[in-house]
Amino acid sequence: MRPARTSDGPHPGPAPALRDDPVALRSPAMCRFFAGVMRRQVRHGFRALRVLGDGLPDTGDAPLVIYSNHPSWWDPALFMVLHDALMGSRQGFGPMEAAALDRYRFMKRIGIFGVDPGTRAGAARFLRVGAHVLSDPGRVMWMTAQGRFADPRERPVDLRPGLAHLMARVPGARAVPMAVEYPFWSEKRPEALVAFGAPVSAGAEGTAEAWQAALAAALTDAQDRLADAAIARDPSAFTPVLSGGRGVGGVYGAWSRLRAWAQGRPHDPDHMSDRAPRLMAPGAPMSRSR
Repeated sequence: MRPARTSDGPHPGPAPALRDDPVALRSPAMCRFFAGVMRRQVRHGFRALRVLGDGLPDTGDAPLVIYSNHPSWWDPALFMVLHDALMGSRQGFGPMEAAALDRYRFMKRIGIFGVDPGTRAGAARFLRVGAHVLSDPGRVMWMTAQGRFADPRERPVDLRPGLAHLMARVPGARAVPMAVEYPFWSEKRPEALVAFGAPVSAGAEGTAEAWQAALAAALTDAQDRLADAAIARDPSAFTPVLSGGRGVGGVYGAWSRLRAWAQGRPHDPDHMSDRAPRLMAPGAPMSRSR
């Protein structure tokens, strides 16, 4: 997919002056720096970051929301790595609990904006800032729509209503579900697995209630597909975005290398190698077969 630059529908007019406007505060240099930091963290923590199939669906020319389930602390790190790999020429943004953001104020320079969950003021700010972010087709907002940590197999998938209300207010924007899991397969480190769904439509009605049902159903479908693929443990069903740490290290790793040398064969530290590695270079776009 190539990043969109023009709108395919109506968008809100200029937003009023915002306190801590994330668009004004965002620093491209800081975003590049922290994307590199997160790549190193993910490489260290996981065997690989893999996307089911060929990646993102065709979203057209529109502002975009990528919304996911919330299985782990790692989710925002994956957002940054995936954004850099799949749509680095767009500007990325995302909400965060205001109290946490106050402890890490530098995150305001990488597109993060604060909201107070569970309050009317927090909901109003999320809608106001979200509409401001989505007023430009060159932007994408990433968010964990469940608003709490939840096991990826938990059903029904329960989403907070804020995203549905935002989509009802910004008819030109599109929402794409993203399922996330972190299962262990055959190696020391877990896999970071992602599956995207098709862009969500709420139909002609387009109310917040219709959006809420459509968003939850689409994310449930993406999570079910990813669960099946995770259980199958077939790396060839995925496109690797990032290759991580390999082998177990230590005495066993040294013995494995020595045995390979003695047998005159290349050393492969993995128990089970990928059958069809197609590693994507950072910044290269993914395209989905039509």
